[in-house]
Amino acid sequence: MFNKKQCYFCSQNLSEIDYKDTEMLRRFMSGQAKIIDPKYTGICAKHQRLLSAALKRGRILGLLPFVRQ
Repeated sequence: MFNKKQCYFCSQNLSEIDYKDTEMLRRFMSGQAKIIDPKYTGICAKHQRLLSAALKRGRILGLLPFVRQ
């Protein structure tokens, strides 16, 4: 049986995801710097959308890598 994980952002009462907090954002990136599927992270759909936007914004500004070598 599959147990659903609780959303990290809902449990911490975080309404916004800061793109400058790179350590927190790296938790949701794979080794190749890809965004991890919410099925594995347990993030709800609302926060997954905010997370992906923050990750993309961080990549554009050079805070996060697009790919790993």
